Amino acid sequence: MHIPYYVDLLGTLVFAISGALAAFGKKMYQDIFGVSFTAFVTAIGGGTLRDIFLDLHPLAWIKDGNYIIAIITGVLLTVFFRRFIKKIPRTLFLLDTVGVALYTILGVQKALAHDVNAIAAIILGMVSAVFGGVLRDTLINEIPLIFKKEIYATACLAGAGLFVLLNYYKIDADINFFSGVALIILIRVISVRYKIALPKLED
Repeated sequence: MHIPYYVDLLGTLVFAISGALAAFGKKMYQDIFGVSFTAFVTAIGGGTLRDIFLDLHPLAWIKDGNYIIAIITGVLLTVFFRRFIKKIPRTLFLLDTVGVALYTILGVQKALAHDVNAIAAIILGMVSAVFGGVLRDTLINEIPLIFKKEIYATACLAGAGLFVLLNYYKIDADINFFSGVALIILIRVISVRYKIALPKLED
């Protein structure tokens, strides 16, 4: 066990809270199964798809029960402390931003560790970060963020690209990790704060 492992568990916990909060926001709280299922899919969706692409078996959450514990913890925290959590301004945005930043860089790290080419590693980092959110938004009948004009997946690609670049130049692993995470969070915060979006395609 090492630092990336615990960061991965933290990302799983954060995404579980994000999924559970989204379910509560859609009045699904009458059914604890609905909340838990949404949290579960949000937390493991992206990482599962990444590992399938990398042909890694068994999947992380199947092999290691700590991922399930992290998800259950996220659901319980949301159920019992959601009134406090929701008082934090833009809670869902903050959780989602931190989650995608962590998952992007962890995804790139894992892909590179299995000898994936740099471009594929960047794409897999983005996929592992956003796919759980896509499933979450689909389950709660929302248009997934990656299909909106808001800068989302692009931020993940930028952070992943920075990580691959710094890794190529043999920059310290910890500095590289936190640089990639920080760039993704910075791009997301600035783009939302100042309503910056990619150009819209016209007919």
